[in-house]
Amino acid sequence: MVLAVGAWVRKKNSSDFIIFFMCLFSVFPFQVGASLFASNIGSGHFIGLTGSGASSGIGIAGFELNAMYAVLILGWFFVPVYMASGVYTMPEYLRKRFGGQRIRIYLSVLALLLYVFTKISADLYAGAIFINQSIKLDLYGSVVALLAIAALFTIAGGLSAVIWTDFAQTILMLIGTLVLAIISISKVGGFSQVMQNFGEIIVNDSYVGYGSNNESCSAVPDNYMHLLRSPSDPELPATGMIFGLTINAIWYWCSDQVIVQRALSAKDLSHAKGSCILAGYLKLLPLFLLVIPGMAARILFPNEVGCSNPKMCKEICGSELGCTNIAYPKLVLELMPAGARGLMISTMLAALMSSLTSIFNSSSTIFTMDIWRRIRKQASETELLIVGRLFVLLLVIISVVWVPIVQAAQNSQLFHYIQSVTSFLAPPVCAVYILAITFERVNEQGAFWGLMAGLVVGMIRFIWEFSYKVPSCASRLPDPRPAIISKVHYLNFGIILFIISCTVTVVVSYATQPISTRHVSC
Repeated sequence: MVLAVGAWVRKKNSSDFIIFFMCLFSVFPFQVGASLFASNIGSGHFIGLTGSGASSGIGIAGFELNAMYAVLILGWFFVPVYMASGVYTMPEYLRKRFGGQRIRIYLSVLALLLYVFTKISADLYAGAIFINQSIKLDLYGSVVALLAIAALFTIAGGLSAVIWTDFAQTILMLIGTLVLAIISISKVGGFSQVMQNFGEIIVNDSYVGYGSNNESCSAVPDNYMHLLRSPSDPELPATGMIFGLTINAIWYWCSDQVIVQRALSAKDLSHAKGSCILAGYLKLLPLFLLVIPGMAARILFPNEVGCSNPKMCKEICGSELGCTNIAYPKLVLELMPAGARGLMISTMLAALMSSLTSIFNSSSTIFTMDIWRRIRKQASETELLIVGRLFVLLLVIISVVWVPIVQAAQNSQLFHYIQSVTSFLAPPVCAVYILAITFERVNEQGAFWGLMAGLVVGMIRFIWEFSYKVPSCASRLPDPRPAIISKVHYLNFGIILFIISCTVTVVVSYATQPISTRHVSC
């Protein structure tokens, strides 16, 4: 069905360069809203959100609920500015706002790196886990096959085909996840039983590891039903969930090329706002379709999903730190009948394709319009189309090479890994976009050095964070990380990084010449 939709749209659209990348004025609100949701929800959510729900309860849903407000900020504050500026990419907006080229080039390169090293690779690895657990295909064979399908869609269709296939895939995703959510929750005895039994899970002793204080490493936290937890909570501190998460959400929903490109493809501003409202409502669904079923998975399969014995966990899922990441595949394999199981595999493929096609298309847009046009100023539309498509193939190769590194770096909760990388790199970009729109005095020098300061501080934390191997709970070994790393949650670090970037940007702006009014008007 998805292939047919993409082929049909490809046949109907012309090969004009701008239409290929932006398909402006040809997409309706309900399709754009569904595409916003589908572009955000990938296999990393299926594996990550369900796994984190299985690990510690509903608190992880705060990441999805926070997005409801961020997507409205996109529609009411950012999209009007972008549309008025007449831009196609986010770095292009900053060039018009500040002048010069170095910010635009830096953000273009940073965006491409983030796409490869977090979004594409994480989605691929999560999808490969699902397929490997479900139908026992070779991990890397699955990765190559999935990448080939996603790249084919992007090369053949452009954004218009991507948005229409997003719409078709959203229907598949909602149907499949709804069926599995109903089955899994019903199997436990209903929603109330999930909430009650999750705190009373008993794991077989052979699957349990014990910490230095002889407490079970498989124990469920007492605050598993709290969406907002204590500021000192080691996993989801309230300060980070309120402020740090909002910073990351604004960066993602309001300045990320994949998301904004879809909002800009709406017919007009009112359609864009309607699309954002729909996407916000859809962000309620992961709590009920992914997080709570993850909790049900731990109740139904306590030994496998709740494993904390390093040796047993290694046998079950290949990770000594825990196996909560297999919660969703376990539900599919054990609860769904054969035909429905095939539907769920299709749902995962649809989610993966949605995410990958979105990223491939947006990456090729950034590369051709922000980088290649600087190299080849007189490039024809045909050349730009060919270069964009070849760049998609390059992304495929790089992503396949990077997957083993993602596999080696995985911890017990994939979703937290993805969010931590975001917190180390995204806050400076968020700071610059917010200041660019709200603070006229900010100039190019201030924005550039604010980004550079944020990059240096963020990369120090990034390198420091992943230079240490955190021992499993059951190893009884002390945490080797210094307190500044182990005690400062990544979301709280994001707040600090945001403040540093804002401060440097404003100070440097006031220490240098004001920007021309022709840039401020953008």
